[in-house]
Amino acid sequence: MKIRILITLKKGVLDTQGKAIENSLVKNLGFPQISQVRQGKLVEVEIAETDSDKIQNIVDEICDKLLVNKVIEDYNFEVVN
Repeated sequence: MKIRILITLKKGVLDTQGKAIENSLVKNLGFPQISQVRQGKLVEVEIAETDSDKIQNIVDEICDKLLVNKVIEDYNFEVVN
């Protein structure tokens, strides 16, 4: 199964990359209607598993052990067919 994991900064954590993107869009590229840009990471993995509970456990474990800094980041995932 293909899994997409979206990792974002927690609310309240300063997103300097998001702010830089926002400033470029608004000031340099002429999109004044853009605001509150938040930047994140997208990780796609293939998991040789079909049981949804096992997939949840695997995703939680790889996020806890490697992908996510739980002090400042949150994550969610989706199964992609």
